[in-house]
Amino acid sequence: TPRYVLDIENNLNKAEREVATVLENRNHLQSDDDNEVAHGPATAKGSFSDFCSYFSTWQNFKVLFGASLAWFSLDVAFYGVGLNNSFILSSINFGSVKGSTYATNWNAAVGQIIIVLLGSVPGYWATVFTVERLGRIKIQLIGFFMSCVLFAVLGFAYDEIRNKSTVLFIILFALTQFFQNFGPNATTFIIPGEVFPTRYRSTGHGIAAGSGKLGAIIAQVGFAQLKDHGGSNKGIPDLLKIFALFMLIGLLVTFLIPETKGKTLEELSNEGDFAISNEMEEEK
Repeated sequence: TPRYVLDIENNLNKAEREVATVLENRNHLQSDDDNEVAHGPATAKGSFSDFCSYFSTWQNFKVLFGASLAWFSLDVAFYGVGLNNSFILSSINFGSVKGSTYATNWNAAVGQIIIVLLGSVPGYWATVFTVERLGRIKIQLIGFFMSCVLFAVLGFAYDEIRNKSTVLFIILFALTQFFQNFGPNATTFIIPGEVFPTRYRSTGHGIAAGSGKLGAIIAQVGFAQLKDHGGSNKGIPDLLKIFALFMLIGLLVTFLIPETKGKTLEELSNEGDFAISNEMEEEK
């Protein structure tokens, strides 16, 4: 991209030609030799030392920390439930069938489709239609807040809700899926792709994504260890309470992340402040 050519290769001529290609307006550009380099403004080169220097300031580090911990917190709950939702399937009468592997798999597939269509798909489309209007951070805050409330309700009143109304239980669980997808399950991978400077965008996104997968692993191990604590599926209410806690953590760290809607990548990367601080250091 033109931004990569300018920021990473520091080749102004080539960047201009790339921009003109995008705009289909190349008549004024004469040079065809990408090796004839006209350097643009001095930009920092990606390196381990520069990475450490850039993220050593709280202004930059808090963005990486917030994006990573938000993704981690989401995946603890998202995969904790998603990879172990047999208790949900049994609640809507799509559980396992003794002696019939085919019937068990069929029930699991149909039950999963019902859950996805009730919550996940509508949640994603709600994000698609509102992400440029509401902004990423507002959607993430709404999603974390509502998921926290819903997991807390399910956790503290798990047996009461299941015994009183299967329909109510399904509705509440579908709403957790809706607000995770109309929320952090969409925005946690959108924001890291926009909020870091060009030379560390994939690195920052990778760190945040890796943090999320660490959360998924912890959720899977923890769910297996705790779900039958005190008896078969007796530990599920406590796990739902734990998931509510992680939704609260995700909600709080979201305040560390700047809104990316309507901002340029230069504004979001704090490159101007970083360049000024480097110049001051050089003058000293």
